[in-house]
Amino acid sequence: MKISDVKNCFAMPLASPSYAPGPYQFRNREFLIIEYETDPDALARAVPEPLEVYKPVVKYEFIKMPDSDGFGSYEESGQVIPVLYRGEAGNYVHAMYLDDLAPIVGGREIWGFPKKFARPQMRVDRVSKDCYIGVLTYGELEVARATMAYKWQQLGTDPFLEALRAPNYLVKVIPDVDCNAKICQLVKYPFINVTVREAWTGPASLQLFAHCMAPVADLPVKRLLSAVHYISDMTLGLGEVVYDYLDPQQT
Repeated sequence: MKISDVKNCFAMPLASPSYAPGPYQFRNREFLIIEYETDPDALARAVPEPLEVYKPVVKYEFIKMPDSDGFGSYEESGQVIPVLYRGEAGNYVHAMYLDDLAPIVGGREIWGFPKKFARPQMRVDRVSKDCYIGVLTYGELEVARATMAYKWQQLGTDPFLEALRAPNYLVKVIPDVDCNAKICQLVKYPFINVTVREAWTGPASLQLFAHCMAPVADLPVKRLLSAVHYISDMTLGLGEVVYDYLDPQQT
């Protein structure tokens, strides 16, 4: 392989990358989101500057992605935090756990998604049939459990379209060969070509359990605020760097 060929490679391994180039379209992407109030001090410790916390709220998400370009069919679970950046409201992706290598590697390398391997599941209860179940298992142990009544009360889709069009933020960190950060950036990314097919709310529950390697319970549940289930199509757009932590002029 010539030097010019190496320069044209976009991901590792050179001979067989783990993921295809983006952007990536998702079809029939299904969300179960439980919004809850948490400890403000814990939230302040979790969110990096220059992002700002403006309310003590976390969105706990279970996501089923049956048809996604380049990534296949997989499920995901994690925590998203409402934030402000330069006065504009958006979302900081704090933690994500999923069961598919390609989006773990691609998400981390391209944008900086905080992805780890685990076993999230989202489904309709097989026995009662009357509620959605979300379960996140890390290794041998369950670390999150959510329920929501099945299609209890239908909602309009416009608020979800607006929410999905809000900016999203990540911290991308890639080490150099000496284990010091070579890249340390605040990345902004969009969802584009968004449609929402249907949306529902209803009674819900959420439990988080302590785990040293999947610390979702470090943002404890104080009070449930809302629960929604919706199905959408969207494209995950490529990102842009909005803040460079290693640039002396920005620190």
